[in-house]
Amino acid sequence: MKTTFLTLIIMMLFACNTPYKDHQNLVTDYQIIPKPVSLELSNGLFLVDHKTKVVGAENLKNEGDYLADMLSHISGSNITFKATSTGNIELKIDEAIENNEGYTLSVTYNKITISGKTAKGVFYGIQTLKQLIPATKVSQETALTIPAVTIKDEPRFIYRGMHLDVARHFFSIDFIKKYIDLLAMHKMNTFHWHLTEDQGWRIEIKKYPKLTQVGSKRHGTINGHFNKKEGNDETAYGGFYTQEDIKEVVKYATERHVTVIPEIELPGHASAAIAAYSFLSCFPEEPTIVSNNMGSKAGQKIQANGTPKIVQETWGVFDDVFCAGNEKTFQFLEDVLAEVIPLFPSEYIHIGGDECPKSNWKRCADCQKRIKDNNLTDEHHLQSYFIQRIEKYLNAKGKKIIGWDEILEGGLAPNATVMSWRGEKGGIVAAKEQHDVIMTPGHSCYFDHYQTENKEEELLAIGGKTTVADVYAYEPIPKELSQEESKYVLGAQGNVWTEYMETSDHVEYMILPRMTALSEVIWSPKETKDFNDFKLRLKNMKEHYDAMDLNYAKHIFETK
Repeated sequence: MKTTFLTLIIMMLFACNTPYKDHQNLVTDYQIIPKPVSLELSNGLFLVDHKTKVVGAENLKNEGDYLADMLSHISGSNITFKATSTGNIELKIDEAIENNEGYTLSVTYNKITISGKTAKGVFYGIQTLKQLIPATKVSQETALTIPAVTIKDEPRFIYRGMHLDVARHFFSIDFIKKYIDLLAMHKMNTFHWHLTEDQGWRIEIKKYPKLTQVGSKRHGTINGHFNKKEGNDETAYGGFYTQEDIKEVVKYATERHVTVIPEIELPGHASAAIAAYSFLSCFPEEPTIVSNNMGSKAGQKIQANGTPKIVQETWGVFDDVFCAGNEKTFQFLEDVLAEVIPLFPSEYIHIGGDECPKSNWKRCADCQKRIKDNNLTDEHHLQSYFIQRIEKYLNAKGKKIIGWDEILEGGLAPNATVMSWRGEKGGIVAAKEQHDVIMTPGHSCYFDHYQTENKEEELLAIGGKTTVADVYAYEPIPKELSQEESKYVLGAQGNVWTEYMETSDHVEYMILPRMTALSEVIWSPKETKDFNDFKLRLKNMKEHYDAMDLNYAKHIFETK
């Protein structure tokens, strides 16, 4: 007990009424990521014990229970939330806060107040408080204290996202929840769930059961890296989420103020759907070509016997896409979306729109007739027709579309938001046309790249190199945009394509700590960015990684 008392005295002397920015030596106690807009130290320490009570209005019960559970776990005391105004940790809504996601956090020796414009703001205040306490449970001999501080904070961008491809490799509901917890911890508000691809259809559609009976399964997967041609593992692979699974994930995310945006790929990357329902192809009776003869022996035998379509077993872009000239294609997609829409309260549905080869459309009589009948110039305009038709359907259902920057080709759909991945050019063009933009350029936001030059010492990746420093240095608003045009940049997103990520451990390694760097890019004021300061604060985040048993990349912690 003497040691604990001495520690408390030292910490109390350590606190002072001095701005955070002028005392980098105090970063030991205030390692917060993303960096708050304003942080001022105060005198004193708040003690968390069995007398601690979390209180607030009934409409903050979700946030109150979350905080009470967190403090109970770390302190070892039984702390609860009650919908009352009598307690020493108070959560409240403050209409005077301007930003919808903004919050204030006040810690004194005898009171903690977390205020938000909305419940989401209160939740983000809790995430900040979480970084002011130990990441793991304290011992019975150690007092859990929180240093006094006043923080006023709000995000720079309204869209702060992370993507996860579950089509190339499938991940359990438990891991999806863990992924969402990571987003919440980093004050990210959007989970982009990539559910359909050439290599697997991962969402149950009751009207079309073969999408999961057939489309969720492939008969083998390429070994090693695509460019090395190491053959096929000849092992069946599959998995999908039922609609009840989807509801469970969305509910979990909602409680953590994370919006889930599903992606249903169209008109390209459709092999899994076509394998299930061949009428969706321009040429239902033609066999699908497996690129570079890298498919399984089973797949090759099936094609030799004349069965036309398979779920792809290798990576890349395939010519067999949804037929744009067949009305049954649009009926199918509308039916699918009619089941997807009720599952996701998000205002957005991501429709892909990327990497759609036009070779089949060029030789398809139905597609050519569609071009002629609608006075379209070429196949690029046919893709625009396709996207705009789907957008019209979704708009009528109260949804907006997001698409990769290829949806600019042939003319942008009227209300579309563009996700710029092939560099920033697409985002710049879209913003200048007064369309909303989400920046996710490969050079800074693709977390399937290697993280160092020593590729042989890293886990297998698709290629390239994107370091933590590269991510942190990224500026989402291109210099080519005027101040007015910059308003159309909603934010940025990290993308996780899983061709070479077979396990959740591999995903964790690829996203951390790059995701942590991105969180500060899209939350904190541009003028406060400082990579050396970030690395100091990252040491505290590392403790949270360890507490969550995360398999993070350690390069940045090993360099001086």
